Amino acid sequence: MDGVTCERNVMMRLADGTRLASDLYLPAGGGGPWPALLERTPYDKLGPAGVLAAKFFAGHGYAVVLQDVRGRFASEGEWYPFGNEGPDGVETVAWVRAQPWCDGRVATIGLSYSSCTQTGLAALNPPGLAAQFVSQGFHNYHTASMRQGGALEVRFFLYAFMMATTSKEAAADPVKRAALRQAWGDIRSWLGRHPLKPGLSPLRHVPSYERWLLDIWRHGEYDDYWRSRPAYSIDELYDQHADVPIHLLGSWYDSYARSTVTNYVELGRRKRGPVRLIMGPWIHGGANLDLSHAGDAEFGPDAPLGYNYFRLRWFDAVLKGRPNGMLETPPVRIFVMGGGSGRKILGTDRLDVGGRWRFEHEWPLRRTEYTPFYLQPGGGLARSKAPADAAPSRYVFDPADPVPTIGGNISVGYDLMPGGGFDQRGGRRVSGPRDPLPLSARPDVLVFSTPALDRDVEVTGTVAVKLWAASTAPDTDFTAKLIDVYPPNADYPDGYELNIGDSIIRARYRNSWDTPELLDPGTIYEFTITLYPTSVVFQRGHQIRLHISSSNFPRFDVNPNTGGPLGRELVRQTAVQTVFHDAAHPSHVVLPLIPA
Repeated sequence: MDGVTCERNVMMRLADGTRLASDLYLPAGGGGPWPALLERTPYDKLGPAGVLAAKFFAGHGYAVVLQDVRGRFASEGEWYPFGNEGPDGVETVAWVRAQPWCDGRVATIGLSYSSCTQTGLAALNPPGLAAQFVSQGFHNYHTASMRQGGALEVRFFLYAFMMATTSKEAAADPVKRAALRQAWGDIRSWLGRHPLKPGLSPLRHVPSYERWLLDIWRHGEYDDYWRSRPAYSIDELYDQHADVPIHLLGSWYDSYARSTVTNYVELGRRKRGPVRLIMGPWIHGGANLDLSHAGDAEFGPDAPLGYNYFRLRWFDAVLKGRPNGMLETPPVRIFVMGGGSGRKILGTDRLDVGGRWRFEHEWPLRRTEYTPFYLQPGGGLARSKAPADAAPSRYVFDPADPVPTIGGNISVGYDLMPGGGFDQRGGRRVSGPRDPLPLSARPDVLVFSTPALDRDVEVTGTVAVKLWAASTAPDTDFTAKLIDVYPPNADYPDGYELNIGDSIIRARYRNSWDTPELLDPGTIYEFTITLYPTSVVFQRGHQIRLHISSSNFPRFDVNPNTGGPLGRELVRQTAVQTVFHDAAHPSHVVLPLIPA
């Protein structure tokens, strides 16, 4: 690897006069111009992971630009999270390709927010964009990220507080800095103070951060607030999205898993591309892609990706024409979880889940058999429908005592809300005292399980729950969680309940994200709960289990059950929930089964 030169804080001026700061990493010794790799980040362009990656790529013959986005660190302006990244990115691409060290081709890289900056600008199809590697990125923040099934993903509440500690306001004023750091230290208490009152929390010190959080909380409907920003939603922009080589990377325990596969499907059928997809078993974050575990679930030595080398092979293939296998193999690569011993990994508390990589020619897989498993009276889960006269199941949902989150598709606040696979029989929780008892023991969690499987069953694809239910409340939530139940062994004498995926539906949005409809209390309605995509083998002797409830906090905000305005309602009430599972109301989960 050749040497690298670096120039710090090179300023470019946007059309509105705002100046953005970039660090340039160039191959040493001349020889340019080179294709340029651009990453735009709110997390400080001097962050160690970004700097190491920039030096790595520059050492392999690329000009690399790391840029602080508007309003963060060395760049000027006000930061309104995600709001300006499309237009600002288009201007940045034009600036980069005009530099003497750039050969006119600009590719983009980055993960999470830096994927938002990529997709936001690509949706506007800027001249000079040559390729992308989009890691764990969005397609629609309303339907699959900031909000999910109509509920707020509380990780963005955490995100606002966390990012405030490194805001320009905090950097400029030691008093504000101290207040914001203290607020982050008290974040567990702030989590219990929902909804946030404007001007009465420490976020008042960073007005644009507070305004953004209140906006995404209160805009429950899919309105112009979401549609008007290319870095919020590209649902209506796929046709005009840049037609360049794009590699999409996602993971089963990532909060952007749905968006990643959606982008692959929508771009893959519209663009010449090439468009490629890889889905691994990891949680959110670049460092996690080189780990073999997600939470307490261990997947074995083949799971780590080798993130920077993988991306380098992509850019070498599409920008330098090197035949390294990236374009010669099938377009989809997935990690199929499962097949492990179910014991503890020696010297750790991690469950041996196991798994293996597999190439596929498409997503979703053409050979998928979408198979309904019906909820049965008494807690069964079977392919046969429940009897005609089956009595429904009931529980009381108390917003003051929500079902606690244990793992899952989480991307912010890992110390508070660890992501990945965990035993649902008790363990890491953020709210209330540590409870060693299983979630299934709670009276507000309905449990439906298959008998022990007589053969391995592979589930690969998006899982959906069709639920017929009634509530005594005018608005409420229903949640679903898919679980792999491991049989008892010497390490886990009571077995292990591994979470595979979860989701939620807010009742007022059961028919439309645009037009809310409150419930007529006591009336039976049909609800669809769409879980994240996954790929897992439920092994012989395991059980497939489904939890149905009405809360999963702090994964999602808690519905007050009143039907009042979202993000403003201060009153809460309990609700009696009735879930039907009879021939006329065949509640079921649709599992995408893959033939052996």
